[in-house]
Amino acid sequence: MVGRGELTDVAWERIAPLLPGVDGRGRPWRDHRQVINGVLWRLRTGAPWRDLPERYGPWQTAYERFARWEADGTWARLLEQVQVRDDSVEAVEWTVSVDSTINRAHQHAAGARKGGAPTEDKLEDPVRASAGQALGRSRGGLTTKIHHACDGRGLPLAVVVTPGNVNDSTVFDTVMDELRVPRTRAGRPRRRPDAVIADKAYSSRAIRQVLRRRGIQAVIPERADQKANRLRRGTTGGRPPTFDRELYKTRNVVERCFARLKQFRAIATRFDKLAARYHAGLHLASLILWLREPVTQPRRVPTAG
Repeated sequence: MVGRGELTDVAWERIAPLLPGVDGRGRPWRDHRQVINGVLWRLRTGAPWRDLPERYGPWQTAYERFARWEADGTWARLLEQVQVRDDSVEAVEWTVSVDSTINRAHQHAAGARKGGAPTEDKLEDPVRASAGQALGRSRGGLTTKIHHACDGRGLPLAVVVTPGNVNDSTVFDTVMDELRVPRTRAGRPRRRPDAVIADKAYSSRAIRQVLRRRGIQAVIPERADQKANRLRRGTTGGRPPTFDRELYKTRNVVERCFARLKQFRAIATRFDKLAARYHAGLHLASLILWLREPVTQPRRVPTAG
């Protein structure tokens, strides 16, 4: 019997062939499904690893599997493979929405080791542990910001983690660089959406120029101060940027995506000391959202021009 929040039989059948058969030392893994369900339980509840229920096996096994698959990129590859499968049947809607959300960091998220000599084991490398833990200080305390791009169905295509006090527009290029879905056949990965929808925080000439050069429709409203400055300059202020109001109404999918991700309590509140661990949790939560979505042909969103 499948417990609440655990992998369903359909979801397990989709990812089981993608999982590694043996670990890096040539030994067989403990039951993958049991361990992944344990990791999902911790991600959903936000509880300490030591409180993992016995039905999921030793908590050390679940934590080590989660950490090692973060270090070797297994979680990211699983998410990528599911995206590839959906894109191969044209289920991905390439009208992409970009936004960010700020999450509070628990006091246990601070205090990652900052000294010591580097080691060969990525799990115990203090240099790696101290490099950029994506914690920013504000009036509310330590925060972490999640920047992501989702498709027209509200499924994450790219996720970037930064300190909470980082401006959204400065991370836009990084988010777009992370947007990458390989092809099942020969050819380069798809990196160019049909349109990018974003709010006024991303309203800048530089962002619009980048999208224009790549042939991507920009659906970004102009800020009031930018509009006033343009009008004040008269004919030298240039024409107003094009803006599709009807297409912009679909931007709420990115907010709904954040709401679904934050149903995982370890995402809504950051408990992980290392940014890489928190990022891996986001990859796993995003993977679950993709597995829950039925694979259907996309609805066609009209674009300007």
